Amino acid sequence: LWPLLQCPVYTSRFTAEILRRKLAEFDLLHRVPIIEVDTGERRQIGPFNVQWLALTHSIPDPNALMIRTRIGNIFHSGDWKLDDNPLVGHGYTTSTFTDLAEEGVAAMVCDSTNATVQGHSVSEAALHEGLRDLIAVAEGRVIVTCFGSNIARLHTLASIARETGRYMGLLGRSLVNMSGAAKATGLWPGSDKLISPAHLGYLPRHEVLGVATGSQGEPRTALRRLAQGSHPDFELEAGDTVIFSARAIPGNEEAIEALISQLRKLGVIVITAEDAGAPIHASGHPAQDELKAMYRWVQPRIAIPVHGEAEHMDVHADLAKGAGVPRAMVGRNGDLFMVRPVPGIRRQVVETGRLGWQKQELVRVY
Repeated sequence: LWPLLQCPVYTSRFTAEILRRKLAEFDLLHRVPIIEVDTGERRQIGPFNVQWLALTHSIPDPNALMIRTRIGNIFHSGDWKLDDNPLVGHGYTTSTFTDLAEEGVAAMVCDSTNATVQGHSVSEAALHEGLRDLIAVAEGRVIVTCFGSNIARLHTLASIARETGRYMGLLGRSLVNMSGAAKATGLWPGSDKLISPAHLGYLPRHEVLGVATGSQGEPRTALRRLAQGSHPDFELEAGDTVIFSARAIPGNEEAIEALISQLRKLGVIVITAEDAGAPIHASGHPAQDELKAMYRWVQPRIAIPVHGEAEHMDVHADLAKGAGVPRAMVGRNGDLFMVRPVPGIRRQVVETGRLGWQKQELVRVY
């Protein structure tokens, strides 16, 4: 999007490192101004005074934003959860958010992805036992597929590899890039040793633990190539195990089912988060108890649910009002929200849709 927006990018150290690696692929590294900010830091950006506030998510060191203006303050949560033991990166403190209530928050823009889920999200620290038990009893190779940005999950798997006498390798460019960014920013423990994927094919099968891209059934990913028998380093065999340490993103179910079917035709044992018997995946988004807690802490006058489908945002709006928020406004892509003097929504003010990268330029994809 940068060729369209032509603006500076403010971000924390880990995401800045990821962004630099990605921009280099598109020959944009030296064109995009990247400004690194620290958690807790405040920056004056035009008429906005923006502060980065520590939260937790499936990616290390995420931040919410407190955006202060002369006519009111806006709190934007970004993607988040409340994880008291995130394993990698910073945690959060309740006082950070209760202090915002003392200052006054006109509107809170907040993640709705798991608004329909009761209770509290699972901590990353709670996954170790379930994953270890599955890997420990597996007789052949074990391949775990998860989201590449989840450095804590990679740390857990590296620890399990040591405990179970296996060697761990990363399969897929995005995983290699993410682990490289983690190492460059001090988020990769020195005890977590990796071996080259090329060496995995020469090891006894019971000593192999691979972590592969492709948990959503995407084409050309490492797991898809393993399922097709076209991976350059080794082939899966009957009795090997593939563990899906991820849940399906809505819309990807059909592709994932097709991938699982391919794997099972090879005689591979497939274990998903739904049938594992113990937690092997933790969502990076807040369930209902976490949303209620955040609304109690921040006490905004208006709730603006974002992310998720219409059902998620409607449930989120009702939950916010139940938590004492006077008003909730649910919009659609392209809507303009007015917070003051009279709250309301102007529909479809901004043109929206999908953009693609074609022949070194952005094109609109409808």
